[in-house]
Amino acid sequence: MRKFIQEILYDARFIKDHELQPAWYKVLKVFLLLGLMVGFTIIFGWRKTAIFFLCFFSLSLIVHLVYRHKTRKFTQTWLDFIIEDVGGISKPKRIGIYYYLAVIINGIISFLVCRFVSG
Repeated sequence: MRKFIQEILYDARFIKDHELQPAWYKVLKVFLLLGLMVGFTIIFGWRKTAIFFLCFFSLSLIVHLVYRHKTRKFTQTWLDFIIEDVGGISKPKRIGIYYYLAVIINGIISFLVCRFVSG
């Protein structure tokens, strides 16, 4: 259990400290998700909102774990996750179209699941 918690903390630090997206965008994402949640709840109700977000975050966790595994804990380049050497230190440079495409697909799948599974 201790190893599992250490891995979660490692990922949390990476997510907090990375420069793959500007700091303002990281903050904006929180407000976008909250706004989406409120709007979704008003339009579709709590049950479908819960199903949507449970599905979306589950699929997003899978994307995160795949990137984590393939990049060896975000230390090597894979697909659209680029690592560059800056003064002898490896730093993540960017993520690109495949990652954002996965997020969009997760949203579409989650929307379809919440619309058709919950009746």
